[in-house]
Amino acid sequence: MPVPISASSRGSHGKGVGLGLALLSALAFGGSGVAAKPLIEAGLDPLHVVWLRVAGAAVVMLPLAVRHRTLPLRRPALLAGFGLLAVAGVQACYFAALSRIPVGVALLVEYLAPALVLGWVRLVQRRPVTRAAALGVVLAAGGLACVVEVWSGLSFDAFGLLLALGAACCQVGYFVLSDQGSEAGEQAPDPLGVIAYGLLVGALVLTAVARPWTMDWSVLTGSARMNGTTVPAVALLAWIVLVATVVAYITGVLSVRRLSPQVAGVVACLEAVIATVLAWVLLGEHLSAPQIIGGAVVLLGAYIAQSSAPAKGAGEPVAAGGGAERELSARGTAA
Repeated sequence: MPVPISASSRGSHGKGVGLGLALLSALAFGGSGVAAKPLIEAGLDPLHVVWLRVAGAAVVMLPLAVRHRTLPLRRPALLAGFGLLAVAGVQACYFAALSRIPVGVALLVEYLAPALVLGWVRLVQRRPVTRAAALGVVLAAGGLACVVEVWSGLSFDAFGLLLALGAACCQVGYFVLSDQGSEAGEQAPDPLGVIAYGLLVGALVLTAVARPWTMDWSVLTGSARMNGTTVPAVALLAWIVLVATVVAYITGVLSVRRLSPQVAGVVACLEAVIATVLAWVLLGEHLSAPQIIGGAVVLLGAYIAQSSAPAKGAGEPVAAGGGAERELSARGTAA
């Protein structure tokens, strides 16, 4: 999801196209939860929805896996980390959270990932971070307190919030893993290949966990309801697989190659805004004024945390937050 810091600077060429691709990616990613929640409410288990999403996308991306067939031999740890954490872990926790709390709240909690990454860097790796980055962490935490309305004793399902936090932690785990190979430079693996194999690994893991043979397949032949409107279940599944996963990942990769980290970071934050607005319009999930203000503060804190340079003399750049697919795209070579 959100965009990490990239060491390379981009020229002005292709920025208009890059901005359009980034907006398309944010729209596609932002619509995943809105399409998934009606399927869950129609009777599908959240893990089964995740399995359908990941397995379907893995099949679509299979030609890219064949193209980069040497990748598993060269970077097995990276592929395993992407598949287990950025694909299976993040999606399973996020979709499970959707079954208990509003879409916008779940995604905003997930946006704690940049702050959590900086906490890992400072407390575990003992590396310095800038004051601006620390301010971003404080803002994100304070904004989250408003989103979950801590003054009312947590107005949302506590386990649902814990699942959303689990999604954020899975993203942190992936960033820590991928940061170990950031020095690869031009030898870095192609991000599209990593995404393709990550989806395959995630599909295999989720097959064992979700046990799709126990799924009620008849739900997909029926309809689901979006705030009173009947929608074919298979149409929602097609959106989740083709648009919210395949198109979202590919456009995210292509856009980051054409944008500066600052511009990409701002556009990435629109994902949470888009998801919240879509959930409001299509699902009738209204947030209160304090929650909207808190959400804006979370996004501001996440952006400051992920866009702040490391403290002087820190050596390596501080890993920063959001979607693992964009982390890879900032490091990968041209397809």
